[in-house]
Amino acid sequence: MTAVETGTRTRTAAEALEAAREHLLLLQSPEGWWKGELQTNVTMDAEDLLLREFLGIRTGADTDETARWIRSRQAPDGTWATFHGGPPDLSTTVEAYVALRLAGDPPDADHMMRAAAYVRGAGGIPATRVFTRFWLAMFGRWPWDELPVLPPEMMFLPRWFPLNVYDWACWARQTIVPLAVVGALRPVRPLPFGLDELAPFDDVPRNRRRGLPGWDTAFETLDRALHVYERRPVRGLRRAALRRAGEWIIARQERDGSWGGIQPPMVYSLIALHLLGYGLDHPVVRRGLDGLERFTIRDAEGRRIEACQSPVWDTVLAMNALADAGLPEGHPALERAAEWVIGEEVRGPGDWAVRRPDLPPGGWAFEFDNDCYPDVDDTAEAVIALNRVRHPLAEPAIERGVRWMAGMASRDGGFGAFDADNTRGLCRRLPFCDFGEVVDPPSADVTAHVVEAMAHRGMADSLTVKRAVVWLLKAQEPDGSWFGRWGANHVYGTGAVVPALIAAGVRPGRPEIRAAVEWLELHQRDDGGWGEDLRSYRDPSWIGRGVSTPSQTAWALLALLAAGERGEAVERGVGWLAEHQRADGTWDEDHFTGTGFPGDFYINYHLYRLVFPISALGRYLKGA
Repeated sequence: MTAVETGTRTRTAAEALEAAREHLLLLQSPEGWWKGELQTNVTMDAEDLLLREFLGIRTGADTDETARWIRSRQAPDGTWATFHGGPPDLSTTVEAYVALRLAGDPPDADHMMRAAAYVRGAGGIPATRVFTRFWLAMFGRWPWDELPVLPPEMMFLPRWFPLNVYDWACWARQTIVPLAVVGALRPVRPLPFGLDELAPFDDVPRNRRRGLPGWDTAFETLDRALHVYERRPVRGLRRAALRRAGEWIIARQERDGSWGGIQPPMVYSLIALHLLGYGLDHPVVRRGLDGLERFTIRDAEGRRIEACQSPVWDTVLAMNALADAGLPEGHPALERAAEWVIGEEVRGPGDWAVRRPDLPPGGWAFEFDNDCYPDVDDTAEAVIALNRVRHPLAEPAIERGVRWMAGMASRDGGFGAFDADNTRGLCRRLPFCDFGEVVDPPSADVTAHVVEAMAHRGMADSLTVKRAVVWLLKAQEPDGSWFGRWGANHVYGTGAVVPALIAAGVRPGRPEIRAAVEWLELHQRDDGGWGEDLRSYRDPSWIGRGVSTPSQTAWALLALLAAGERGEAVERGVGWLAEHQRADGTWDEDHFTGTGFPGDFYINYHLYRLVFPISALGRYLKGA
């Protein structure tokens, strides 16, 4: 059994597990849930200040605290990145810079001059993403005519027609509908300063692409036609479209005031409703602003905004970790957690029903309040968690969750996160879509979690699981790994798929499992841990490479243990976890290991560094 030196005494794997388990139990809320911080990048905070400036509600205290946080994230070269240790990101740097100008930082301050120099060298404002230029247009620092058009009349496209709102992923449709309203109304509320130090306003180039082949040419032609329409839209149709969009937005506001439980739709929906005439004292707007406060963290480092909150996800992961760690199924902590999770079950319809109208509701969402958008991933983990505890109401909830989850299979047998068969890629080709994934096709990690959950329920021989297993085997990369859609990256995908395949009855000796084991062993770092840098989403040379982290080391161990491995690689991985554990039983993890949009937006789930090592250590000790 692995043992390492910790302080003045030797800590064994069993002692490391005990310390981590006790730390996790202490983090449980009285209501039964767990929630770690969901950390992203400073665009959340910059856009919060810009929203408040636009609405006229920005306060000095909020501005000062937010600016302190933004400054603390600035790299020595003056830039901001989208993840810890990542390369400079132009759009993030521009938005952070503008927010600091709002906070009163003078452009000739050293940190501002370094940021501006980088922006100019990287192409200036014209080279930023559409979302950044959208914000600048609202403040008169970019021409509306130089932005791609997304007309609100799209609300009238039938569901079978390409580019209707349900062709977009749930997070995208909740963003583009309010943005279509804002783009149609084209507000301009000038900033109290210029930005010529970033790019002269009068020198804006015509940056639309020309002469591109195939679909790109078609969509650029469509965009030019829409610009012509925007100059003289059909008045009655435009009014009806704006009214329809406003009603659509209001119908999807959650009980906590959010939209989809995520920051971007909250911000853009508030702006859209404000422009449609809803005052700041209107109940819908008031709930939205109050909801943003729930996403706000204030501490010694400053004020920052969570892009989302993950209590359901964190809670079911914590329950599964504690069960792996040997907590008995009747333990009070698990019973309280089960009670809370059962109460969070989604029992009503949502946008998912557009493609599955006959499917009864069920399942779980990610957040405290998100009844419109339960997701397959949370439902799978909740099914596993509830299946491991004793609660009189658990069984009916599990059955509804399994039925809903199975019904969300796409035609090819795989599972996306929020919708079934959300695979029409035309949305990606719109000039508007230069940031983030806008559709929700099946992914290996989500499909694997479904397979594992249904196997826990004794359904490994069901047609749904068999089709999903075939999908997973086909999705394996040539190197033996699996791509990770919602976690970084091939380590996450492989760490999810191997345990699921084994649970479904795939033999450890099959070539696919052996290839995955070989890939993991090949990418183990010299220190015994595993890490994969988020740059791997854009640069294949980073696949399987990066600084060792607790969560990624645990994912690799979970796969190896499921495959029956008990050799040197496993011992060294467990040793890394024990050696790097803090005295309080948790681990440090500055590096981001969660994924929002591959290549664009990343997450540091602060509870990942605890729950996944607990699961890995628990399963290791059970097999020792």
